Amino acid sequence: MPEPMSAPSFESLLVAPQLTVLQAMARLDATAQGVLLVVDPARRLLRTVTDGDLRRAALAGIAQHTPLDALPAVPPLTVGLQASMREVQQLMDQRSIDHVPVLDAENRVVDLVTRRELSRRTYLSAPHLGDDEAPLVREAFESNWIAPLGPHVDAFERELAQCVGMRHAAATSSGTAALHLGLRLLGVGPADVVLCSSLTFVASANPIRQLGATPVFVDSEPGGWSMSPAALRHALAALARDGVRPKAAVIVNLYGQSAQMDELLPLLEQAGVPVLEDAAESLGASLHGRPSGSFGRLAVFSFNGNKIITTSGGGMLVGDDEPLIAHARKLSTQAREPARHYEHVEDGYNYRLSNVLAAIGRGQLRVLQQRVERRREIFEHYVRELSAIAGLRWMEEPAGHRGTRWLSAFALQLPQASRRRDALLDFLERHNVEARPVWKPMHLQPLYAGCRYFEHAPGHDVSRELFEGGVCLPSGSNMEPQQLEHVCELLRRGLQLATG
Repeated sequence: MPEPMSAPSFESLLVAPQLTVLQAMARLDATAQGVLLVVDPARRLLRTVTDGDLRRAALAGIAQHTPLDALPAVPPLTVGLQASMREVQQLMDQRSIDHVPVLDAENRVVDLVTRRELSRRTYLSAPHLGDDEAPLVREAFESNWIAPLGPHVDAFERELAQCVGMRHAAATSSGTAALHLGLRLLGVGPADVVLCSSLTFVASANPIRQLGATPVFVDSEPGGWSMSPAALRHALAALARDGVRPKAAVIVNLYGQSAQMDELLPLLEQAGVPVLEDAAESLGASLHGRPSGSFGRLAVFSFNGNKIITTSGGGMLVGDDEPLIAHARKLSTQAREPARHYEHVEDGYNYRLSNVLAAIGRGQLRVLQQRVERRREIFEHYVRELSAIAGLRWMEEPAGHRGTRWLSAFALQLPQASRRRDALLDFLERHNVEARPVWKPMHLQPLYAGCRYFEHAPGHDVSRELFEGGVCLPSGSNMEPQQLEHVCELLRRGLQLATG
């Protein structure tokens, strides 16, 4: 991999009005941004100077030793801190300019947006295709197996099950479909109670509600951010006092890392509660050498477009119980009975994965470990480059864990964390960089208002704290070194503004 090209710092673009034309030309060459920002000692913007300005000065016969403040005055076109990327883009297009300075309330220059940035978006987690997918898809077309089911589906199920250390798998149209099937196979239905991680995407909880059951949400632990064993212990004890035994527990492996299964599983086994492991985000992770997705009675994976490997859209339900997975396949094909005609004795769903998408998945699975290694490198790069910034708490990797770092994430541990988080996200978005808050916990969602929730400790709502200050950074395995360096430079500037 080539050495990353270091991005010029924002400070290197700030120059004094006494700088000469010759010195400005040298600075423009060194920074390669095509613009300098002329500021007074208080950092108030006096004007911008571009390559074009200096060329016009030379044509007008202005000497190279002339200071910049002697050049013809050109009022700068600027925006305020609240300006969006779209507003900046409109200003660029309307005035045919390529650089827009950003001023704070005191008219001090605090940022610069360039057309170059806006021409290419940096995504949170873009799909990353390799060399194997196209031949496998071509094979599906040439064999005319493009409808749901087919040899690639069968092979993808076998290969994925082997990868995660489970005996059987059923490929589905989405991870959410796999969750729905898994809960139904565990017998979840009306009037049941299902434990569920609160800090997760809503798809972890919705199938519970859709099956007529009631979710009970469990807080996260502060280090690895997944389900808190202490909160789970409190939840089980409280439910037992009420005479309630949960029908199942959905444990979410957050942001590419296994939950504390060695602590959670004994509590649930003692209570007689089967586990559906939501490993949608953690394919390729492990705990004490055991693959993520191999701990629950059933587990689900997602191959959505933003996941570590993708089939565009798709999922997988895995387990060691062959009759259970066979039943999942039946339910996912409208629960058709093995008869010549269409016979049905139970309701089913259209949940199977297509043969074409399974072909993509097979190609993606071959490079899974490469994708994991790259995402881990990206996380380590962020931590190293931002180590001097106070108030950042990175999602930890506890002893025995090996996460995929599907998304690199940190939480701001500062007063008014939510306001500062939003300011940082707005800053990054203005530069065409996609970043997001940490998941909003389910117990804070209006959809689940009134559901029971158990904190990590009395008065210590970890999930809420992580949401209020949590940020997920661009983490795609196909991020180029220059992109990563650019994002790090933006983060240093954005965090300084947000936390200052």
